[in-house]
Amino acid sequence: MYGTVTQPKRYKRSAGLLLFRRGRGGGDGGVEVLLGHMGGPLWAGRDAGGWAIPKGEYGPDETPRDAARREFTEELGLPPPEGEYLPLGEVRLSSGKLVTIWAVEGELDPALMVPGTFTMEWPPHSGTESEFPELDRVAWFSPPLARTKLIASQVPFLERLLALLVD
Repeated sequence: MYGTVTQPKRYKRSAGLLLFRRGRGGGDGGVEVLLGHMGGPLWAGRDAGGWAIPKGEYGPDETPRDAARREFTEELGLPPPEGEYLPLGEVRLSSGKLVTIWAVEGELDPALMVPGTFTMEWPPHSGTESEFPELDRVAWFSPPLARTKLIASQVPFLERLLALLVD
């Protein structure tokens, strides 16, 4: 007679910052974007599709923009740049996670990065916990090269940034 009431599934949420700079020559108006190569043994041998926008998860007590700024600092060990934050919208991943990204113009020397770390069992089923950098390196890329480096689910954020900069 009475059905079971189920709570709506709560998907994880993630937010990040796509740092860009202008005036570097080449196509796309001389724009370059800063990407981070994902750390840890699962990504060690992967270049194409192994780079990402610095981002991370957040809970209900934090705004997405505050989370994006915090995650930038946690992943790169550097404060997020000040300036105008351009909303690049959201993308829902196949896992259900909702990713929100802002772009901000600024400079950053990749050599100054001090990455945050995470711990995981490695090798698998060994019982040994090892620590790895969240990002093992960061670098500036032109948009055509960034398209080949980024994980596929984040390419729309690059395209949205380029569209904003053309307008």
